[in-house]
Amino acid sequence: MLNLWSTPRVVDQAKPRDYEVLEDIHGASFPVAWSADEQAALNDTPGVTTFVVRRGSATASRRPIGFITVRQAADEAEVLTMAVHPKQRKGGLGRMLLNAALRHLYAERVGAVFLEVDPANEAALALYKKAGFQTVGERPDYYANGQNERRSALTLRLDMDQPTLRPSATIARMVS
Repeated sequence: MLNLWSTPRVVDQAKPRDYEVLEDIHGASFPVAWSADEQAALNDTPGVTTFVVRRGSATASRRPIGFITVRQAADEAEVLTMAVHPKQRKGGLGRMLLNAALRHLYAERVGAVFLEVDPANEAALALYKKAGFQTVGERPDYYANGQNERRSALTLRLDMDQPTLRPSATIARMVS
């Protein structure tokens, strides 16, 4: 049933004016936040793309309420970070962001996507597993917790199953 009080959500690419808000969202989601300057520098790197989710109504705030940053190198990519504002969680925004990033990477002909996730983050693990990611390893002492301690991370992989390009019979005859 349509909730008349909810506003639609839209996903688009982050703009430089969004980085301050992304810093706030990241800080509310992780013990060690990425600053707006770090976000800007990262997004100036070739192969890096950040998608944000916003309220889609013209009368609602257009500030990002979640984001995902991915980096592509050749035919592989990794999810560098993903965060949704704590007040906006459990509404499918993480799924929207992940789907947008995966569609983008698929269009860029990426064959495999990797990410690291805290094994205690059950919501993120469920999201990634539902999307088809599989555990392929563990990184000890990966995450800083902000108190001079470190936690392990699981490494997950998603194979994108890109179609193989097969030369047509005409092209095969031309080259033989």
